[in-house]
Amino acid sequence: MTVTVSPRSPRQRQAILGQLPRITRSDGSPIRVLLVDDEPALTNLLKMALHYEGWEIEVARDGQEAMAKFAEFGPDLLVLDLMLPDIDGLEILKMIREAEGYTPTLMLTARDSVIDRVTGLTAGADDYLTKPFSLEELVARLRGLLRRSKAMEAPEDEVLTVGDLVLDGASREVTRAGEPISLTVTEFELLRYLMRNPRRAINRAEILDRVWNYGFGGRSSVVDLYISYLRRKIDAGREPMIHTVRGVGYMLRPPQ
Repeated sequence: MTVTVSPRSPRQRQAILGQLPRITRSDGSPIRVLLVDDEPALTNLLKMALHYEGWEIEVARDGQEAMAKFAEFGPDLLVLDLMLPDIDGLEILKMIREAEGYTPTLMLTARDSVIDRVTGLTAGADDYLTKPFSLEELVARLRGLLRRSKAMEAPEDEVLTVGDLVLDGASREVTRAGEPISLTVTEFELLRYLMRNPRRAINRAEILDRVWNYGFGGRSSVVDLYISYLRRKIDAGREPMIHTVRGVGYMLRPPQ
């Protein structure tokens, strides 16, 4: 399994990444990233790319080391390989989700089938990358996860209500008809954007730009995938609130 490194030199890549605004924790300290992968060549490249961001990096080679370092290091971001020598990456993610809240997680996988991607994302991953990938894309994805998380900013004092659906920006809690709904970081931000624009048909390109903010040109299919996840959690067994607008995109509106 290999990373695709663009033909640019390390100095050129550093210059490109250095043009982006620095992201830090809310107290100004470096973002902490835990890389979990058993390929030294890969983790060395990723460490180099993320050090250009000014971030603090720890590496774990297997699942047991990952769990120990997660507890000790307290990362703001988790980059997790799906296939590890001892514990499956999905099992690690499940244990982490059960032990704490939501650390934004990017899953790395050599599998590109729809079922594998769905399995990883429904297990709690916020995004995924299929090997091989470019260093620039990985950095862009991680920066996007940080923008959608609360790691770099104080909680927002915002409460949104559409019908019986309520989103609290400070506590990051979501309820429908009083029942709590557990969302990943990305699902939360997608729902927040829909709730900020109720009864408006929003096209996929706008959602991708405002929620994912992919400077490298993300695929609109990721919007469809996350809309399907939201529907399972928001609309399951209830009158639908998330609607497809043919030829446009999606709309959230209260039940009729």
